[in-house]
Amino acid sequence: MARSHRASIVARAVELVAFAIWCFLVALAGGLVGLVLGNIRLPATLLVAPNVAAGGGANLLISAASAAAAAVAHVRAGRVNWRLFWWMLPPSIAGAVAGGYLAGIIDEDLLLACIAAVLLYSGVDLLRWRPRPAPPGAQPTGGDFDRTAAVVSGAVIGLLGGLVGLILGSLRLPALIRRVGEPPHTAVGTNLVLGVCVGVAGALGHLPSDAPDWRAAAVGAAASLPGALLGARLTGRLSEIELVRCVGAILLVAATAMVVQILV
Repeated sequence: MARSHRASIVARAVELVAFAIWCFLVALAGGLVGLVLGNIRLPATLLVAPNVAAGGGANLLISAASAAAAAVAHVRAGRVNWRLFWWMLPPSIAGAVAGGYLAGIIDEDLLLACIAAVLLYSGVDLLRWRPRPAPPGAQPTGGDFDRTAAVVSGAVIGLLGGLVGLILGSLRLPALIRRVGEPPHTAVGTNLVLGVCVGVAGALGHLPSDAPDWRAAAVGAAASLPGALLGARLTGRLSEIELVRCVGAILLVAATAMVVQILV
């Protein structure tokens, strides 16, 4: 009996170590490209949690910690367009609240399949992205962007996220780059800061009922913080094309993970 108990403790320890390593890698990739990537971390969180509700709550807490750490690094590096942030935040939160209210009306698997398809398209599209050449003699615009696209993107993506309980920064980031016209490096930082705010708004309603697994949350957050900080620091070392290609590749991984989630 004692030997069996020790073996169980060792197995649990190995499981948590593997989970911590995965959280670090996910946070590293997320901090680099300005995404939370909670849908990629979620399957591993469910494996170490006692039940789905506890795993979902723990994953939400880990996502919040990871996003906040990376966001602080991007803010310090000046990679946040605050004017764009304030244009997108109100419609994003309003959309998320409306989506939460309407949740259950639309089939979740169908909605996730649509989101996965958009992620696949966005990933391929960003892999082919090239920066627009500036006209001869043109001066920097000082952070100008398409305000209509910012408001519409924030509202629509917030609505979709509210319907399925996700922040959906993986949809917001390509919209920032492709539709809003934000340069990749500041799009990454702005997307993360927006994700933190939208995530906190959603967490206020979900945390009490999710009864998170605090041990999994503590291990995952402790491993994610250094990964997110390191990833955010590496962002500034990549050229625009390299950064966008990294985003595109990770979007394809996120889309694949979402398809697997639907099938399983």
